[in-house]
Amino acid sequence: MDPVTQIVEEVVKRLTELTFEVEASGRHIHLSRHEIDCLFGEGYQLTKVKDLSQPGQFVCKERITIAGPKGMFKNVVILGPERAASQVEVSLTDSRELGINAPIRESGHIDGTPGVVLINGDRSVQLEKGLIVAKRHIHMTPEDAVKNHVENGQIVKVKVDGQRALIFDDVVVRVSPKFATYMHIDYDEANACGLVKGTRGRILP
Repeated sequence: MDPVTQIVEEVVKRLTELTFEVEASGRHIHLSRHEIDCLFGEGYQLTKVKDLSQPGQFVCKERITIAGPKGMFKNVVILGPERAASQVEVSLTDSRELGINAPIRESGHIDGTPGVVLINGDRSVQLEKGLIVAKRHIHMTPEDAVKNHVENGQIVKVKVDGQRALIFDDVVVRVSPKFATYMHIDYDEANACGLVKGTRGRILP
């Protein structure tokens, strides 16, 4: 291999290492033990059917309905494992259809957020808080954070490639050894950039 070709291949490899897959996250629910008991019966255990990209996270077989003053969504997926506090994540479009002004928040930051009604057949529970539009974010391993010269909580811009390539601003980086490196956006954002499976993004300087 001639020196120029080798240099080009090394540059391409380096740039590829600094990209990450972008995933679309549809509306979904994280439930606490209290809400699981209310909706499915005391002691009920959610049924895992598929692992997600983040270690330890999974799709459950169970589906429920979420309802607001203006509308509802049926068959909304539940993600496990159970959490300390229930949280419902929707897009801004979903929020308008429900008739609830859901704020843009990082996952877990639910103080001061509106609630929503959860329904499973003849069982229901009113959440006092927990409805959010998830802030666009990157889950990142500590090793990838070093490569990308970023730290936990940092706000970055990300160029997403594809036929409708665009730049997302105000993206929060979340670093943990428990994570796998993926960027998460909702379906409003995914449609805006023409997201398809395998679409990759990179942090801009």
